[in-house]
Amino acid sequence: MRIVVKVGTSTLAYPTGCLNIRHVELLVKTLCDLKNAGHEIVLVSSGAIGMGVGRLSLKVKPQDMPTKQAAASVGQCELMYTYDKLFGEYNHIVGQILLTGADFTHADRKENFENTIRRLLELGVIPIVNENDTIATDEISVGDNDTLAAMCACSTQADLLVLLSDIDGLYTEDPHKNRHAQLIPLVAEITPEITKLADGEGSGLGTGGMVTKLHAARIAMEHGVDMVIANGARPQKLYDIVAGRSGGTRFRGKKEHGREKQL
Repeated sequence: MRIVVKVGTSTLAYPTGCLNIRHVELLVKTLCDLKNAGHEIVLVSSGAIGMGVGRLSLKVKPQDMPTKQAAASVGQCELMYTYDKLFGEYNHIVGQILLTGADFTHADRKENFENTIRRLLELGVIPIVNENDTIATDEISVGDNDTLAAMCACSTQADLLVLLSDIDGLYTEDPHKNRHAQLIPLVAEITPEITKLADGEGSGLGTGGMVTKLHAARIAMEHGVDMVIANGARPQKLYDIVAGRSGGTRFRGKKEHGREKQL
């Protein structure tokens, strides 16, 4: 299988902006094991701005664009250093791809991205994708890495997209407010009722929330890609998710008869 895994800032870093070593090490170990089993892995990783906040000892996530971009510049170095070191311990090579919204809207740039990621996968590399926050502005920004992950999954004709977050999946109600809220294991169609369940803006250091995840689900489902929302604190759940067992909320992609994977 070709699997795109998106990991959010809340999984990678503490609210302080410092690296959550336990989560990151478990994530890398699990992804390496899945790759050893024969799967192709693409990692879409948030965290550049969040880790930059920690590295620069800023008290809160910056609100002005220049400071956000400065934090992203510093944090992206920290992020890729960490991934390169940890994946290297399991003899896997990583490659960095930084994108903006323009890389998907311009045909030539989109083709260049697809050609690059295809060759990286052929060479056995694990591509690590992030939005290029150091230059992205509102005009060229994808906006959030949930959407970016869905766009990558569709562009690469992935079999599965997994969004690792700070929640187990989509619930009937906010589980932080109602302990009787129930996890929804399968969504075959995003109805108005499902849309109403999305609420909140995500963590203080991140940019996403359930709204962005449902937007990503729409993109993935329309292109025939299954998407799962799962808890990034337990990356071992990826084994169950890849095997088709329960592990969060699965959004069933709309499969077309005779659809073939091409990349």
